[in-house]
Amino acid sequence: MHVTTRSLPTVLAAAALTVVLAGCGATGDGSGGASPDSATAGALPAAPKDNALAAMVPASVASDGKLVFGTDASYPPNEFTAQDGTTIIGMDVDLGTAVAQKLGLTPEFQNSAFSGIIPGIEGARYELGMSSFTVNDERVQTVDMVSYFSAGTSLAVKAGNPDAITADNLCGRGVGVQAGTVQVDDIAARSKACTDAGKAAIQVTELQQQTDVTLALTSNRIAAMLADSPVASYAVTTTSGAVEVIGEPWDTAPYGIILGKNQGQFAQAVQGALQSLMADGTYKTILEKWNVSNGAITTSEISS
Repeated sequence: MHVTTRSLPTVLAAAALTVVLAGCGATGDGSGGASPDSATAGALPAAPKDNALAAMVPASVASDGKLVFGTDASYPPNEFTAQDGTTIIGMDVDLGTAVAQKLGLTPEFQNSAFSGIIPGIEGARYELGMSSFTVNDERVQTVDMVSYFSAGTSLAVKAGNPDAITADNLCGRGVGVQAGTVQVDDIAARSKACTDAGKAAIQVTELQQQTDVTLALTSNRIAAMLADSPVASYAVTTTSGAVEVIGEPWDTAPYGIILGKNQGQFAQAVQGALQSLMADGTYKTILEKWNVSNGAITTSEISS
């Protein structure tokens, strides 16, 4: 979320809950609506190991046979918990799992506050971070990023848009955003533009989890929300028609997998795994499963 996705963390999160990836099941996204059964029906075939790519993974990562991801599982459909309350599922999880399989490793997803993931990478708690991070220059100063998806910021409102809300008339209205995302900066800039023009400031509601923001919208506690485009689109499908997206996404930018700097060919291994998944159709299948195909990219790139 940010330019189009989540923004740079500034504080270390509290202790993260460790969750080992299990098979997909019914989802529970906290949005107040039922998740579509098709979103998590059936397990995907395992991606075959690529020996050449696996050989590029540092021994410090590969020695235990696992690839440990940090993720904030509160951001459906990208990463969130199933109805069992522990299993982490989502588009990022499926892609991360396939990357791990290409590298001959078993994926393990650990649930963390979003702001704790990059510090967790720097502190070697996680080997990769995969949680809808937008690639930007600020992040690349401290970590490497491997692109895998493209998203923008979207505006979502109550179905039917009874207040005729657009991105250009938010002054004085209640708008929700998730803490730590670029939408926080976006709405702050919009509110300042309102007051600079002599209009009422936007009444910003900033909540820790995106699912709580969506619930605030469906409960009529806010008039609109800003979120990453796949998240806003998913909210439409999981709120029994209570939410709709207005207009087109803006500030589109790539998501990137986070990894620490100075790790030999690790970034190249991750990039190669993603490119292989794009070539063999696995990438397309995963995006179609979560109804986010409009965010597909054709080439994975490393930013370092």
